[in-house]
Amino acid sequence: MPKKAKSKAKAGQPAAKKKAKKKVVAKKKVVKKKVKKAVKKTVRKAAKKPARKKAVKKAAPKKKMPPKKPLVAPGPPPSGMPPVEEPASNEEAVGTITHYYSHLGVAVIQINKGTLRTGNTIHVKGHTTDFTETVESMEFEHQHIDQASAGQSVGLKVRDHAREHDIVYLVK
Repeated sequence: MPKKAKSKAKAGQPAAKKKAKKKVVAKKKVVKKKVKKAVKKTVRKAAKKPARKKAVKKAAPKKKMPPKKPLVAPGPPPSGMPPVEEPASNEEAVGTITHYYSHLGVAVIQINKGTLRTGNTIHVKGHTTDFTETVESMEFEHQHIDQASAGQSVGLKVRDHAREHDIVYLVK
């Protein structure tokens, strides 16, 4: 008889486990059904609404405007070189400044015509520059020289600030 009691106890346990398993499985099935329904609804909604296409706007035809009349009659076209100011009667244009080294106080002058000697008086004239001084120191290719002729670029020690494109006049 003791064998039968044991077998009943063993037989009872699996039945309780089976019921618990059935409840869990039933809950999983319910959850799965709900998920499927939700997915179906979203799929149906997506199928009902067609995908929005971006509207392509066509450019409106341009209206032809009458040509505007100029307020002032146009002048002559600009030339490549800026107009050269007329020098004074006792001055002759010798060259132009191509560079200025402010930390040295040296102006590089491209001599275009004539000659320039130490001791000559020069007048430097530009848009914002206007000074006169005597040539005290002049160099060509880092060598001190006393005279420079047309075609040479020389460095001159100057006391005032000079700017590129300033014109150098020789005072007679």
